[in-house]
Amino acid sequence: MRKLKQVNHLVGLLRPALEDIQGRHASPVVVDAGSGNAYLGFILYELFLKDAEGGVLLNVEGRPELTQRARERAERLGFSRMEFQTAHLENAQWPERIHLLTALHACDTATDDALAVAIQKGADHVAVVPCCQAEVATQLKEGRAAVDSTLSLLYQHPWHRREFGSHLTNVLRALTLESFGYQVTVTELTGWEHSLKNELILGRRVHRENRQARAKLESLLGAYGVRPKLTRLLGVEPASATPATPAADITRTTPA
Repeated sequence: MRKLKQVNHLVGLLRPALEDIQGRHASPVVVDAGSGNAYLGFILYELFLKDAEGGVLLNVEGRPELTQRARERAERLGFSRMEFQTAHLENAQWPERIHLLTALHACDTATDDALAVAIQKGADHVAVVPCCQAEVATQLKEGRAAVDSTLSLLYQHPWHRREFGSHLTNVLRALTLESFGYQVTVTELTGWEHSLKNELILGRRVHRENRQARAKLESLLGAYGVRPKLTRLLGVEPASATPATPAADITRTTPA
């Protein structure tokens, strides 16, 4: 029931995007990346594609047993334009054009893989609920000595590093979308009683690029000495970071 509540709420938030692509494209392509049991895909197909003249919903999932069960269910329901691919996101075969890409709880860098595909394919809309962001927290730990000593206090303790790393990851993801021309909204998916992985990033492509957002992204990467998978996949380089201030220097400048 918790999962159903999450998916139903997400569908409500996706309705404007789906109505937009159906109004502008005769056969829109919707992709659910890391689809799991394809619960989201089935609901989207039932509500938006089943009675439409065109449109395809592709579910990409790395676990073959889940893909097989979902495919059999789609056949029983007669959802003929619901397609399935068994592949991890970084190795999947993607359509040439994607109009809406979703990723609900794609774990750690799988969300980066999904976002990179959306950007590279020029998706009109993207919606992701990230999960288990661990990569940046590890990079923060490994590169702490090169970061301004005051900033590094934000993640000195392992608990704070995990939480701050998760937050920084999603800030960087939102800025990456903005830098590639997306108008971004970050909001809560459902109440915390239903899921602790609850941050929803929505993007709508409105420009080819945003140079101001790109400069902010590069600056933030440089300030914290991190380079998450999404920026590596898209060739975004960090700006040169300001050299870290030694703790001894801070002590000397403190008034007696």
